[in-house]
Amino acid sequence: MGLPNHLQNHRGVTYLALMFSIVLIGISASATARQWTVMVQREKEADLMAKGIEIQNALSLYSATMKIGRVMTAEVYPQSLGELTRAPKPYLRKAYQDPMGGGDWEYLRAPTGGIMGVRTKSKAKPIKERDFPLAIRHFEGRKSYSDWMFQHPNASSFSMLMPPMMGVPMGSMPSQAGASGAVPGAQGPGTVPVPGPARNPAIPQ
Repeated sequence: MGLPNHLQNHRGVTYLALMFSIVLIGISASATARQWTVMVQREKEADLMAKGIEIQNALSLYSATMKIGRVMTAEVYPQSLGELTRAPKPYLRKAYQDPMGGGDWEYLRAPTGGIMGVRTKSKAKPIKERDFPLAIRHFEGRKSYSDWMFQHPNASSFSMLMPPMMGVPMGSMPSQAGASGAVPGAQGPGTVPVPGPARNPAIPQ
C-alpha cells in the first residue's frame, strides 16, 4: 500500500532541502579553504620579506665593516649565514631558513667568493606586486618568489643612493669639481654674472 501523496511530496521536499544544504556546505568549505590558503601565503610572504631584508642589511653591514682600513674597496662577503651571527659583534640575529619552504635558501654567490645574497626556491606567484619597502622596491612586477633576490648591493640601494635626474642621461652627469660639485664656468639660474677684466680695443686678444 503506497504512501499518501502529501507524505510523498514532503519526503521529496526534505530530500531536495538536504541536497541543497550539502551543496552550500561544500561551497562554504571550499571558500574557507581558499581564504585559509591565502592567509597562510600572506604570512609566509611577509616573513620572507622581513627575514630577507634583515639578511640583506646584515650583508651590507658586514661588507662595510670588513672594508674598513683596506686599500681595495671591493665588497667582502661571508662564507655562510652562520658567520654573520658570530659574537662578539653579530650582524644577524639568527641564520634563518627559507620561510616559504622551511629549508635552505638558494645562495647567490659573489664572483670573488662568499654569499652576496639569498632567495627562496619557491616558484609560486607572489600576492604582493607593488608598494614594496624602499630596500626592495625593485621587486615590483616580479612574477615568482624566486625572483625576489635579497642581496648586497642591489638595484634598490643604487636607486636610493643616486636618484635619477629628469632628462639627464647617467653618462652625462658631471664629475665632481670641488666640494660643491659645481661645474667650473657654469652659471645656474638666478646667478648674477661676474664681469671679467675690461677689454682694451688697442690690444689684440
